[in-house]
Amino acid sequence: MPTIDISLKDLQQLVGKKFSAEELESEVILYAKGEVDGIDGDTIKVDCKDTNRPDLWSTEGLARLLALKYTEESGIREYKIEESDVYIHIDRSVDNIRPFLVAAIVKDLKVTDTLIKQLIQIQEKVCLTYGRKRKMLSMGIYDFDKVTAPLTYKAVKPTAMKFTPLEEEKEMTLKEILEVHPKGKEYGHLIKDYPLYPLFVDSKNKVLSMPPIINSNESGKVTDETKNLFIELTGYNLKAIKVGLNIVVAALADRGGKIYDVEIDYGEKKIRTPDFTPKKAKVRFEEIERITGLKLSLKELKELLNNYGYNVKKAKDAIEVEYPSWRQDILHPVDIIEDILIASDYNAIEPLLPKIATQGSIDEKEIFYEKARNLLVGFGAQELLNFTLTSKDVLFKKMNIKEFPNTEIANPVSQRWTTLRNWLLPSLMNFFERNTSQEYPQQIYEVGQAIIIDEKAETGTRTVTRLAWAQAANNANFTKAKQILDFVLSALGLEYHIEETEHNSFISGRCARVSVKGKKVAYIGEIHPQVLENFGIEFPICAFELNLTELFDLQKD
Repeated sequence: MPTIDISLKDLQQLVGKKFSAEELESEVILYAKGEVDGIDGDTIKVDCKDTNRPDLWSTEGLARLLALKYTEESGIREYKIEESDVYIHIDRSVDNIRPFLVAAIVKDLKVTDTLIKQLIQIQEKVCLTYGRKRKMLSMGIYDFDKVTAPLTYKAVKPTAMKFTPLEEEKEMTLKEILEVHPKGKEYGHLIKDYPLYPLFVDSKNKVLSMPPIINSNESGKVTDETKNLFIELTGYNLKAIKVGLNIVVAALADRGGKIYDVEIDYGEKKIRTPDFTPKKAKVRFEEIERITGLKLSLKELKELLNNYGYNVKKAKDAIEVEYPSWRQDILHPVDIIEDILIASDYNAIEPLLPKIATQGSIDEKEIFYEKARNLLVGFGAQELLNFTLTSKDVLFKKMNIKEFPNTEIANPVSQRWTTLRNWLLPSLMNFFERNTSQEYPQQIYEVGQAIIIDEKAETGTRTVTRLAWAQAANNANFTKAKQILDFVLSALGLEYHIEETEHNSFISGRCARVSVKGKKVAYIGEIHPQVLENFGIEFPICAFELNLTELFDLQKD
């Protein structure tokens, strides 16, 4: 979770209200989902607990929200945007590298040490945390008076142009920057495998920056003599970089800057940024009462949501809300309901004990799963507890099968963790891969969850519990796997039928499908040599995977 440093005096000035450091820690900062991690004189270290609210990762963002609670301000803060004649051409050469760019101009700023520190901090937090270490978005900030429009965003050969990177004294080619500059070494992996590198230049072909690596020293250096700023963001997702731009521009406007837009030409379409048009959503009264337990009138709802930065109006059996363009965390009505609860103060809500008699007990399914889990301990098998997150490479490519429906993460932090697993055996194979240096034989198993695509379910998926077992040994074979499977199913009181089948993860002729009461519940067999090679394993492996969720229902029948 992001941690930021703020000045208490600066925060008070931006909010328009005075409060002590003790009041900030015990009450004020909680309204913005934060906690005080340390106080050193005027400097307050704030731990931002909401990882989905990058607009709160700055003094300006915190002050904007707190002003709604502690001053007469309410609803969405409005910003005036003047039209400029600055034009940016997006060359098609960046389409397959880093295709999107948005920009804005903020003029008449009084650039102080405080502003510079906060600007660096918000740039860092937005790019590293929200921007996934500059992969999803990166930001360039320039002295606008040193920029000559129109501007061009294009891609060029690594040795085609030179410029002096920020805080350097000599010119370097783009290739040299990736090889020797600290930022090039840190972020070069984002572009180094492309034949062309992205470059942002002005009308004089003067380099402004090499996204997402480094700004030029000439125009990308902001000092206390700077009056007008030019801000640009590049990335793979236009919606995400628009949010990032709005966060930074709003913060600068809160410090007295005047906003000017920029025309960006993508060829097929032109857009002007920034765009502060509010987003809209609806929440039904019934849903608010069901989740909160509070019977709130329209007037009360308006007051609460106005105090949390929303505009509200009635719409039949619901409220229609507008929320700021710099918020990207509203994905469902429950997100708005959460803000209603925060605005009404969780501590002020009186808890009610349910008027029902209940008796706690272990769920029958969990008893069944635990029984299955304990059966394999006697065979000397080691139980695993793997992450549900994995990658498509492990689930499909290494397992020698074609991809089938799965749940992917929209903006993964790492290529190792991109997909929710839809079966368990790949996780066991991944374990063997990481333990090739350990003594053999190795016998492992896991009772864990798999996420299956189900369009009929409310979330589009359902979670099932499975049992996967595997052994890596010189004598690992189909017969050994069948002996273990036979013991497990017999101990669970289930009769089964087994028939030969084909599955590319297993050796042909040594793979079978297992059925209970006519329902297919498992695969069993010897792992295919190609799969072993993909995982770098030199010992034969036999394995099976059972669907315990289906077995539980079949056992009850």
